Amino acid sequence: MKRIARISTLFAGMGIALAGLMSATTGAGAQEGLAIPAPALDEENAARRETAVFAGGCFWGVQGVFQRVEGVSNAVSGYAGGAKETAHYEMVGNGNTGHAEAVRVTFDPAKITYGKLLQVYFSVAHDPTQLNRQGPDMGPQYRSTLFPTSEEQARVAKAYIEQLNKARIYEAAIVTTIEPDRAFYPAEDYHQDFLTNNPTYPYIVYNDMPKIDNLKRLFPANYRAEPVLVAKVGIGG
Repeated sequence: MKRIARISTLFAGMGIALAGLMSATTGAGAQEGLAIPAPALDEENAARRETAVFAGGCFWGVQGVFQRVEGVSNAVSGYAGGAKETAHYEMVGNGNTGHAEAVRVTFDPAKITYGKLLQVYFSVAHDPTQLNRQGPDMGPQYRSTLFPTSEEQARVAKAYIEQLNKARIYEAAIVTTIEPDRAFYPAEDYHQDFLTNNPTYPYIVYNDMPKIDNLKRLFPANYRAEPVLVAKVGIGG
């Protein structure tokens, strides 16, 4: 992600059009913005406040999507899958820490269920058929992974992946993994609310703003125009 973002900024500063460059690096066959069925199995007797952790490529766009979902009270960019000592951007970027760039979502199950969040995740937040990459970003730190915070979340996620694969909605099999019992570590402050703070940043324009458009188009009843920002509610909010 860092390499492509820096190249994009350099070209933008030189006044060169980026459309051709970005279309060549984001993967023309990306399967995002698909209408997919809701999970047949969802959580039961969920708590009034719950957290879930999603990884699907660069956390800028994934955070931006979930910040605009009704019922979500916070979405924090961070790292999951590795040790606390290596939960730092420059170290995670090497691809050998076990971490994935991830987003911890806090939500009210009475307003939006874990199953509905999964539907958003598999439909618009990323392409679940790309192995150890998303668009221009390559490496295990960009893998498609769910980090369930309960056994029930893991059960619902597993069932939904099986449901979607059986429905053959995607052109390839879903490669999303489920990694339970992994701690989440918030990312550095400058990564929080990055999409909202940098809407004209070339990487955001070409890779992430389409996710927001797809969220609004496919989930109008769940879309919120005003995002919930970490800057307002805090890391632990």
